[in-house]
Amino acid sequence: MDTPPESTTRLRALNELPALADRAADLLRTPQTLLPLNPQESAQVVAHMGLVSYAAGAVVLREGEGSRSAHMLLLLQGEVQVDMHGGGPDEELSLSVLGPGSIIGEMSLLDGAPRSATCTAMSPVTAAALTRKGLEVLIEQQPRTAAKLLMGVAQRLADRLRLLAQHTQMYAKLAADANSRFGEAP
Repeated sequence: MDTPPESTTRLRALNELPALADRAADLLRTPQTLLPLNPQESAQVVAHMGLVSYAAGAVVLREGEGSRSAHMLLLLQGEVQVDMHGGGPDEELSLSVLGPGSIIGEMSLLDGAPRSATCTAMSPVTAAALTRKGLEVLIEQQPRTAAKLLMGVAQRLADRLRLLAQHTQMYAKLAADANSRFGEAP
């Protein structure tokens, strides 16, 4: 199995730890993940995942990281802070704090492109990792389950794009309002 960068433990098969494998399968079916999997399908996905852990303060995913980062993580324990670079060279925007049941890194799993944000462990983190290679094996062995997983991931991404579009419209309206107010002042 591939090892996600900066993990503090070697990636090992999640199924080697039945209690954590069951937790991961349960978390894959929560409303938070938006994955349309039944119990058998979530267990099939977990069979292709590995267990990783990170110490508090460790970078879990790094913005801009590319070639070796084609994996997503399902957080099982702990919290991560999600940040991305802002407009200035040293400006960082804190986007959110995510905990158990959250999925991070799914865009790079799909396209292998560089990470769009940095995720830092705020506490010790245990996560289930699905590598690109693991996804490919899942597609070969369980194509229906893989399709449902990919549909769920695509739905998450579509929801984020819609929210971004709403925010962009709101900011454009605020900017237009500010411009009209300042333009009318003597």
